[in-house]
Amino acid sequence: MKSKLLFLFLFLCTSRIIAKEGMWLPFLLERLNEKEMQSMGMKIKAKDIYDINAGSLKDAVVIFGGGCTGEVISEQGLVLTNHHCGYGTVQGLSSVGQNYLSNGFFAPNQQGELPCPGLSVTFIIRIDDVTPGVKAGITEDMADSVRTKKINENILAIEKQYKSSTGYDASIKSFYADNTYYLFLTEKFTDIRLVAFPPNGIGKFGGDTDNWAWPRHTGDFGVFRIYASQDNKPAAYSASNRPFKPRRSLKINISGVKEKDFTMVYGFPGRTQEYLTASGVQEVMEVLDPIRIKLRHKRLDIMGSAMSNDESIFIKYAAKQASIANYYKKWKGELKGLQVNDAIQKKKSFEKDCRAWVSANQNRNKYTGIVDSLDWCYKNHRESIRLSEYLLEGIWASELVKKGSIF
Repeated sequence: MKSKLLFLFLFLCTSRIIAKEGMWLPFLLERLNEKEMQSMGMKIKAKDIYDINAGSLKDAVVIFGGGCTGEVISEQGLVLTNHHCGYGTVQGLSSVGQNYLSNGFFAPNQQGELPCPGLSVTFIIRIDDVTPGVKAGITEDMADSVRTKKINENILAIEKQYKSSTGYDASIKSFYADNTYYLFLTEKFTDIRLVAFPPNGIGKFGGDTDNWAWPRHTGDFGVFRIYASQDNKPAAYSASNRPFKPRRSLKINISGVKEKDFTMVYGFPGRTQEYLTASGVQEVMEVLDPIRIKLRHKRLDIMGSAMSNDESIFIKYAAKQASIANYYKKWKGELKGLQVNDAIQKKKSFEKDCRAWVSANQNRNKYTGIVDSLDWCYKNHRESIRLSEYLLEGIWASELVKKGSIF
């Protein structure tokens, strides 16, 4: 699945400590998952999660900035998100004289909230399956280039029609290797203001050492507020704008949860690599992660040395350094986890079962050899992938190259 797609990720646990992991789209829950979720202890209905006719959880869980998850927690437009999700914005508001990263920020009142240029909060209004329309006119004998061109034309036409008829932004995303297409109607607010942001000593307590680790004891949050026009619609920043009134907001349970409670997570995690073959996992372990870890380690050493000696450089590079370090730590943990859990052998065992499933029914003959073909592809593009990763994490990671200052 592509990194820019929007997903619902659910982690379900029951009194028997049974967990299910996966990604489900919220508009499919009523048809595919509601009964099972309720049997596992969920006390609400699927419509309480996703409903286009009434306020539901989808109206309180938002896309914060470029892809983080945020939660609307008041009827006055307050949005809660992770500390690192607001880090770049707060960096942009900081200076040596007003270092909000190191010292934190807490607005004394609404008039004291700080405008955040470039920051946005996006609501999902509706999700529709538009696969038939996207694939209209597509035949199996089409050349790939012709097929791609036709699909892109269909996508543009459908998006234009939805935008015209609804007044909302419309974007079609492909799922399951271009087999399914879903349209997302969204509403984006751009007058966002900073309300509260804990200092690094709280928001990044433990630093990179504790990141991606458990347990953590950090104050991992930032609070912002959405502002809207007088008719509660998206508007550019204006002193006359008022706090946005959401269709639904979340209530914070200050009493906490109890052991064995049903749990689910609703948000925008990005993508999954769950369906990689053994060869794909091997590529991650032997090529991708080692290169990424090695090169990011060098970049972090260079940045860290400069940032520790100059506060102005620290402020300028704080968000960039945090972003680089975040995935650096993630890939280190991912590699260790794959090694410890013998991931390649587990995938090979699954592929053995898959081959047996194919062989058990002649109607499945078209799937014969698929895994072997994927193995061949991974083997024969390994060097090109290696080169590509060195370019991405080395040369193209340079800001000089990105800005076109050299070459």
